[in-house]
Amino acid sequence: MNKNEDLYYIDSVRKGNVQAFSYLVEKYQKLVYTLALKLLKKPEEAEEMAQDTFIKAYQKLHTYEGKSKFSTWLYSITYNGCISELRKQRIDFKSLDDQRISDQDEQRMHDYYSEARKEDQEKYLNLALEKLPEDDQVLVTLYYYEGQSMDEISEITGLTVSNIKIKIHRARKKMYGLLHEMLHEEIYTLL
Repeated sequence: MNKNEDLYYIDSVRKGNVQAFSYLVEKYQKLVYTLALKLLKKPEEAEEMAQDTFIKAYQKLHTYEGKSKFSTWLYSITYNGCISELRKQRIDFKSLDDQRISDQDEQRMHDYYSEARKEDQEKYLNLALEKLPEDDQVLVTLYYYEGQSMDEISEITGLTVSNIKIKIHRARKKMYGLLHEMLHEEIYTLL
């Protein structure tokens, strides 16, 4: 995504061309919606959050300084809006417990998983991702699926880079545990 192109349209909106904002909405609406859906779980709520995000972005466009990518700034608005909504719904985020997986179990799972078809891999990964707490889903999604850097995720979530690294590491370990449970039968039937 071209930062200079975004800055052109942002500058155009700031100069009074309201129509230029529609370009930014079209370009980023899928990314914003996907993040909102990962957190809120309900398509209707995610759509509403995406709309709210773009309204807030338009209203606060004068505060965007261009130090980070526009998408990072939008993610931050979306993330904070979703967290506020989840708090209103009184959903408590669960802390992650470290899963103990033996090296042998992890190797068996890896061997099986490397043999599985790509569509099966995606299915199991998505199932494991959905079982993670919402805040971990977001971090994994931003880092692995959306390709955001640790610094960008820090800017979006307000967490420190070291905290993000720890949370992503723990989320991966949790996903290994979840995958291990889901694939338990398949792993041992292969051996």
